[in-house]
Amino acid sequence: MNTTNGTATGTTDGLKVDAYSHILPARYFARMRELVVDAGALKRWLELDALHDLDARLRMMDDFGDGYQQVLTLSSPPPELLAGPADSPALARLANESMRELCDRHPDRFPAFVASLPMNNPDAALAELAFAVDDLGARGVQVFTNVGGKPLDDPAFEGVFAEMWRRDLPVWMHPARGASFADYATEDRSRYEIWWALGWPYETSVAMARLVFSGLLERYPGIKIITHHMGAMIPYLEGRIGLGWGPQLGSRTSGEDYERLRDAPLPHPPLEYFRRFHADTALSGSSLGTRCGLDFFGAERVLFGTDCPFDPEGGPAYVRETIRVLDGLGLTDADRARIYHGNIHRLMRLPDPSPA
Repeated sequence: MNTTNGTATGTTDGLKVDAYSHILPARYFARMRELVVDAGALKRWLELDALHDLDARLRMMDDFGDGYQQVLTLSSPPPELLAGPADSPALARLANESMRELCDRHPDRFPAFVASLPMNNPDAALAELAFAVDDLGARGVQVFTNVGGKPLDDPAFEGVFAEMWRRDLPVWMHPARGASFADYATEDRSRYEIWWALGWPYETSVAMARLVFSGLLERYPGIKIITHHMGAMIPYLEGRIGLGWGPQLGSRTSGEDYERLRDAPLPHPPLEYFRRFHADTALSGSSLGTRCGLDFFGAERVLFGTDCPFDPEGGPAYVRETIRVLDGLGLTDADRARIYHGNIHRLMRLPDPSPA
């Protein structure tokens, strides 16, 4: 039986596909270091060997058995935060080609990757989407919850969602918010890393709400959007959304948003649309949060995801703790299989060696 940091990993046997793990491939990371002029800003990434050192990554993965695999997604920051519209397309291309190379070299570890897009250049984003899926074999794309401060429901970005809906492939949605987003109007920065611990769940929840109320989920029925960190605040706020928000929408305010919804109301209650998102289990080992998310979304819309390697141990802790939580919830074997591998194979339209 293998051990990691003194913890037995024999219980991790069987197929487990980590649907939301992050990486900075070596060639891409080298270019990223050239673009980030403030060396201090790279501190977090440099400390995590498994993020950019492939050998360290593979050693860490080996501790969880042959059945542990990762779908590769690029780590934040997104290309549009590293380069302007003229240069971000080349950066996204480098990221996607680099992830494709890793999948080709280690197909038993990395069965698929998720393409990055230069979202600050919408035309180039659509071109890169087509190239990444058609030529490189990407099985989805990753977007961040805002693009340079612009919301995802901005008409400039609808083409990406429309195209992914047409192709029947998923969109991974990652939060984006930094310390410069102050918590109070009287301050110029967020303190105590509130921007991350509380700001990221808020940011994701806001993006989900904007996609709901803008009607995007109605225009593209069945679109596959995977929300990081178990749908953020939404499962916990089920009642606030269901009885407090939906039926009373517009009673607290007036103006353009209310008028638009009144003139073209959604045909279903808002809560129904929120349940159409998918969610991963990347909750830093929270049993309570995982149970809440499963109760809200259902096992058929929850994916095993860990946020590896952004944990205090640089990789294994979130994997180990997420497995511990899922294996301790008393789920049926069928639901565990769905969460661990069945759902992600279905969403990416890949053959599942042992479907649920």
